[in-house]
Amino acid sequence: MKKLWKRKDVGLFGILLLLTAFGVFMLLPLVFLVSTAFKPPEELFIYPPRFLVDNPTLANFRDLFISSSADRIPFTRYVFNSLLVTLVTVAFTVIIGSLAAFPLAKHAFPGRNAIFGLIIASLMFAPEVVEIPRFLIVTSLGLMDTYGALILPNLAFPIGLFLMKQFLEQVPDAIFEAARMDGAGDWRQFWFIALPLIRPAWATVVILSFIGVWNDAGSAALFTQTEQMKTLPYYLSTVMGQGVARAGANAAATFLMTVPTVLIFILFQSRVMSTMAYSGIKS
Repeated sequence: MKKLWKRKDVGLFGILLLLTAFGVFMLLPLVFLVSTAFKPPEELFIYPPRFLVDNPTLANFRDLFISSSADRIPFTRYVFNSLLVTLVTVAFTVIIGSLAAFPLAKHAFPGRNAIFGLIIASLMFAPEVVEIPRFLIVTSLGLMDTYGALILPNLAFPIGLFLMKQFLEQVPDAIFEAARMDGAGDWRQFWFIALPLIRPAWATVVILSFIGVWNDAGSAALFTQTEQMKTLPYYLSTVMGQGVARAGANAAATFLMTVPTVLIFILFQSRVMSTMAYSGIKS
C-alpha cells in the first residue's frame, strides 16, 4: 500500500512539475514584453537580442507622451476617452446581457429557441463583416464623433449573453417556482434571485467585454473625426505604425495596451473558470 501511495505521489509531483514548466513557458512572452518596454535604444537594436533588460529606463514612455504633446492633444485625453468608453460599455453589457439571459433561460415563450438560435448564429460573423451596417446605423442616428458612437455598437455582445444564459440554466427552476408561489413577480425574481446567482458569469463577461473594447482601435477610426474623440488604442496604433524610429515608443505602447487586460484577467480568473465549467453543462 505504501508503495502504491508513493507511486501516486511521484506521479502527481511529475504532473505538477510539468504543468509548472508549461506555465512558466507561457509567461515568457509577457516577461519579454515588459522587459522590452523598459529597454534603452542601444538594447532595443542589439544583436543577438537580449531577453531581459540590463539598464531599465522610462525613456520609451517619455517619448510616447512627448509625441502626444507634439500633436497638441494631451495623452491623458486618449486615456480618459478609452476609460470612459470601456467602463460604460462593460457596465451596460452586463446589465443588458442579464436582462436578456433571464427570460431566455427561465421563461418558456413562443420563439425563444429561434431567438437564441439567432444569437448563436451572430457569433459566426467577424467584426469586419458588420462594419458597414454599424456605420450606417450610427450615421442615421446622428451619433458620429460622439461617445455614443463608440459605446452603442459594442453593446451587442452575444458571447456574453450566451454565457450568462447557459450559467443561469444551471439554477434549479424550483427556486423561481417557490418565489412565484410566494408572490414574487418577474422583476423581483430577476433582481433578488437571478442577479446574485449569475455574478460569477459577470466576471467572464467583464473580462471579455473589457478586452474587446479596450483594444478596439477600429471604432475610433470609423466613428470619430476629431482627434479629441480618439481613443488610446487608436493613438497607440498610429505610434506603432511609425517604424523603427519609434521602436521604443512602440514597445511602451504595446506594454500599456497589454498590462490592463492581464490585470483584469488575474483579478477574475477563478470566476472565469467556474463560468466556463458550467456554461456547457445542463442538469
